[in-house]
Amino acid sequence: MATLYYAHPDFLLHDTGDDHPECIDRLNVIDQALEAPEFSNLIRMLAPLGTEQQVRLIHSQFHLETVIDAVPEQGRTYLDADTVLSTYSKLAAFQAVGAVCDAVDNVLTDQADNAFCAIRPPGHHAEPELSMGFCIFNNVAIAAEYARLHYSLKRIAIIDFDVHHGNGTQAAFYKNPAVFYASSHEMPNYPGTGYPNEIGLGNIVNVPLRAGDTGTEFRHKYTSIILPALRSFKPELLLISAGFDAHKDDPLSSVNLVEDDFRWITKELIDCAEQYCKGRVISVLEGGYDLKALAASVAVHVKTLLGGE
Repeated sequence: MATLYYAHPDFLLHDTGDDHPECIDRLNVIDQALEAPEFSNLIRMLAPLGTEQQVRLIHSQFHLETVIDAVPEQGRTYLDADTVLSTYSKLAAFQAVGAVCDAVDNVLTDQADNAFCAIRPPGHHAEPELSMGFCIFNNVAIAAEYARLHYSLKRIAIIDFDVHHGNGTQAAFYKNPAVFYASSHEMPNYPGTGYPNEIGLGNIVNVPLRAGDTGTEFRHKYTSIILPALRSFKPELLLISAGFDAHKDDPLSSVNLVEDDFRWITKELIDCAEQYCKGRVISVLEGGYDLKALAASVAVHVKTLLGGE
């Protein structure tokens, strides 16, 4: 398989501070892991700068201006208790948007089978009018809407296995049946949304996990609930909100997945994409805050995207 790997040094300019879990070293350890010889076939892409027009596919002009106006000339400020803006955060956020939209272009024009976007800040908590939970703009939601409008797709799926519910992605598409959103996430945990009765127009599937759940429970809920619903939807493009914070070593969750669980779900999603949408998968980094676990989990995820087992 031809797999694109999107990165950019500007992502490292988003300075969240020494003690913030969403830190610069997250991307450093990912990049180091993907320098191994087994990843020599990755097609390395420099993320282009996104545009305000792309951001406005999901976010209001008011939200965009709120973020731009809040960027400090020096030091750091906060959009909420967890979401940091530093001098170059706007640049990093627009670079993240550019990465996912460029990935859509390349995958949907058959320049590659799939893509992994190693970007920050993450995005799935960002709502159309609100930045929150480490997230400024909702990258995966922007990618979905960009694909829908620019390529006239009628069925786009987003699968979110981050341990925290993607409230922002759900909010963006709650009344849009063209986008299927399914999330597995720990409850109770931040942000407090994602109950099974939150179904939108039938296009939303929320599957809570409990503290202490392992890969056994995780895999059962995918095979019994999420994957059948995804197949029934028959997506024309599959996007992944790839958060690796359900790992047993992650400090922000109490779910106990291991690397092989991320390999398994990646393979299941690829198999579904090959059946319904020519294998077109775009994976977008969300959470994952134990550096060793993050690097190892991303490595198996990307190896599987490349066609490895």
